[in-house]
Amino acid sequence: MEQNNQPGSDKATPAEFARWLRDQLERRGYDMRPRGGGQSRFVADSGLSVGTISRILNKQGAQDIKVLEALAHALGLPLAEVLIAAGVLSRRELADVQNPAPRPDGPLTPEQAAEEMGIEDPEDVAHFVNTTEFLIRRRAKTRNGRAAEN
Repeated sequence: MEQNNQPGSDKATPAEFARWLRDQLERRGYDMRPRGGGQSRFVADSGLSVGTISRILNKQGAQDIKVLEALAHALGLPLAEVLIAAGVLSRRELADVQNPAPRPDGPLTPEQAAEEMGIEDPEDVAHFVNTTEFLIRRRAKTRNGRAAEN
């Protein structure tokens, strides 16, 4: 069940993820030859299942965040690096999340935020807007209070 990314995608494919994992394991001293025992040893060391590691190494990929998180922990790598290797995120997408571009038209209004979050019911929107405006006023008071103390 090979998954392919969209044409022109800069996300890793399951085959690339398999190569990446094999390389990571070999760098850590796991013998990944057919009868080398490295896969079994990594399964025992990592706590991941034989089936999970076999599927990844057989180019079937892995998208389950818990599996990828456990894999990152077992390899001693940041989760972001494993998400990129697995094709869940591209490096560009990670950079976009880590360094969001400023909105050209300034911050969202509470109404715009509700719309972007999919809050559609007029009563729910009103509650969301009221709560947001209350929190904004409270934050402004807190900031003004701290400024007065200094």
